[in-house]
Amino acid sequence: MMKLSTKGRYGVTAMYDLAMNSADKVPISIKNVAERQQISEHYLEQLMGQLRKAGLVKSTRGAQGGYYLTRDPKDITVGDIIRVMEGPIVPVDCLLSVDKNDKHYCEKCDDCVTQGIWAKVADSISKVLDGITLEDLCRSDKHAK
Repeated sequence: MMKLSTKGRYGVTAMYDLAMNSADKVPISIKNVAERQQISEHYLEQLMGQLRKAGLVKSTRGAQGGYYLTRDPKDITVGDIIRVMEGPIVPVDCLLSVDKNDKHYCEKCDDCVTQGIWAKVADSISKVLDGITLEDLCRSDKHAK
């Protein structure tokens, strides 16, 4: 079964929370995000570190410190976040490499009848995730309330 880990799911949730609650790059504290989204503060700190290293969020220290998005919510896709948190979006490892020295290389790739299927699946998933922005998530949440 192909499924996302909590890193991917919580990463999207945390970014959504920042998009919903941050205006004009005002930092949001980890504590507030953790409470609203019911995520462990310690785990959330780790996730935010990854998102910061990837350039999706910035942080400020101090009493008024916290995290904020580096780009407008309309310019950050769910796919951007998932790739930071989970790595490449592929259902099978053999799609990761055509280099015979790479650990993901499959000896059968030149003759594999199913590799094209998995490539189409990966492309479809990427298109869906790259077609949904944080702005879309915020907009759909506002309509649901």
